[in-house]
Amino acid sequence: MQTAFIYDWVRSARGKAKADGGLHDLKPHDLLKQLYLSVEQRNALDPGLLGEVVLGCVTQHGEQAGNIAKTSTLYAGWPNTIGGLTVNRFCSSSIDALGIAALKVAGGQEQAMIAGGVEMMSRVPMLADKATVFVDPAFAAQCQMLMMGSGADLIATLCGVSRNQADAIACESQQRADKARREGYFTSIVPIHNPVKGLTITEDECIRAHTSLASLAALPAMFAELGSQGVDSLQLAANPQLQAIEHIHTAGNSPAMADAATLLLLGDAALAETLGNKPRARIVAAATASADPLQVLSGCVAATSKLMAQQQLSVADVDLFELHEAFAATVVKCHQELGIPYDKLNVNGGVIALGHPMGATGAIMTGMLLDELERRGQHRGIVAASGAAGAGSALLIELV
Repeated sequence: MQTAFIYDWVRSARGKAKADGGLHDLKPHDLLKQLYLSVEQRNALDPGLLGEVVLGCVTQHGEQAGNIAKTSTLYAGWPNTIGGLTVNRFCSSSIDALGIAALKVAGGQEQAMIAGGVEMMSRVPMLADKATVFVDPAFAAQCQMLMMGSGADLIATLCGVSRNQADAIACESQQRADKARREGYFTSIVPIHNPVKGLTITEDECIRAHTSLASLAALPAMFAELGSQGVDSLQLAANPQLQAIEHIHTAGNSPAMADAATLLLLGDAALAETLGNKPRARIVAAATASADPLQVLSGCVAATSKLMAQQQLSVADVDLFELHEAFAATVVKCHQELGIPYDKLNVNGGVIALGHPMGATGAIMTGMLLDELERRGQHRGIVAASGAAGAGSALLIELV
């Protein structure tokens, strides 16, 4: 097997998933086109070298339907010889897109590929595809498919996470993200032009720098009503040691919906000579795992644990972790079950602050990890994201 290297990565800023968000007026294809052209220009890349583009996208409906990985390359004017594959493993989709691309490069099938993700949640809202497992309560219960917030509240109950603790994690995420933005750590954002609003978007829009514990404490719990409609009963039946589900998650300690896209250029060792660029990192290993579907969001913990066991790594062997901040309670679970200290975990903030463009989040986290390892002069990192139904995916990367 060869090694799959990461040569470059770019992303858009994360726009608010609202009509007044900076990216809202762009179709997903328009957003991706600007990123494709950026990768081409930054690397003097001949697009004809690319074997395939693999993109994560969760809500493959409307503008995001029809295999957007393929159609977006055609829309951008790239050669029709480039294949396209769109992946949906819920919110870990773009980590799997990277894993698939890395396997094809390492297996000698392709010399160069692009992997990443896209989600324009202001234009194609979450659940717009009206999947039966989410809109039919009886069928959803049979499939053990719960909404993400319900799973987060179960995790909080099992891990003994208090409302104050959850709010503190959310506040820390905002502070870290704000500092990273002010200090210029997000160096891989490509300016995206929105001709409708006459704007060029260069900074993440979801960060709420003035968030405080007091402002967070004033917000109501979001998922108690859903729990009273049968979800609590289902979770308690599976966890008889619990007396009640503690509903601690609010709009302030939950992920912010966002618009964004990201691309990573992957290739084999020989691509360096072709591009005249050295690779920045290598993808060492990948793992997928499935955990309790009633917890919904614990997959990133399971995938990270599996990956570290396979690679015989301890927490001390890994310099930084980017693990999906899918509601505040999952951060505590990562700390409690994996023993990751907070000063190694999501050091520039997570999706509570930065925003969660579902199909793009995992690949953005991978790129953020790469940039931060380089900035700190460190070497090894793990990135992992949770999807619905307990799904999780993880990657181990090392700087070259």
